[in-house]
Amino acid sequence: MEIKDKVVLITGASGGIGLAAARHLAAAGAKVALAARSTEKLTQLANELRSQGHEALSVPTDMRNQAEVIQMVEATVQHFGQIDVLINNAGQAASGTITDVSIDDYRQIVELNMFGPLYAMQAVIPKMRSQGGGIIVNVSSMVSRMHIPGLAAYASTKAALNMLSDTARGELASDNIRVITFYPRMTATDFGRNSLGNRQMRQQQRATTNRPEVVVDSPESVAEKILEAVQKEPAEQFMDS
Repeated sequence: MEIKDKVVLITGASGGIGLAAARHLAAAGAKVALAARSTEKLTQLANELRSQGHEALSVPTDMRNQAEVIQMVEATVQHFGQIDVLINNAGQAASGTITDVSIDDYRQIVELNMFGPLYAMQAVIPKMRSQGGGIIVNVSSMVSRMHIPGLAAYASTKAALNMLSDTARGELASDNIRVITFYPRMTATDFGRNSLGNRQMRQQQRATTNRPEVVVDSPESVAEKILEAVQKEPAEQFMDS
């Protein structure tokens, strides 16, 4: 898809990958709708992008709340007239082994990492059908294809998102709605610091991140790959492809 003048709705846009993607896609000519729970951060980002001559809309949304997600989509369509691309990026991690992971933490990330994207897809698909098509990018994680001690809860939510994406890709092909699964690697954001669960395990994982042999991508390089995915429309996009 040629991104210039297209309407892109980005969840989790207040920081990390979502923030970088918003800046990168806006710079490429997209009109961006920004969703996250932090009203203040979204307002600052929207104002920043507008000051640079880009079109941006702030839509504060808790992705765990289906009613708010529906309103997010409605507000975007009301403002811009359509949604060409949905980037399901909002997510959170939880650390803990199978024997001690908090069920409450697990339930919370299931609601955000699995139900949030599903709510958004269900809200946006009718809009895309009525306009003749669109692109949905579901941001997964490479950990969904690995077996890392302490990350089973998070990895399982992303593995479930992979299956939602794979199935939706076939179901929606006749509607010209293309579904892309995006697999970022370890990224230099506050994502790990903001994860739920076992504090000692989080510290161990951060120590692993700081090892010189570990490849850590910048949010900007990930955002560039997301733009590439939207432009080239592969079924799956990896950072090293």
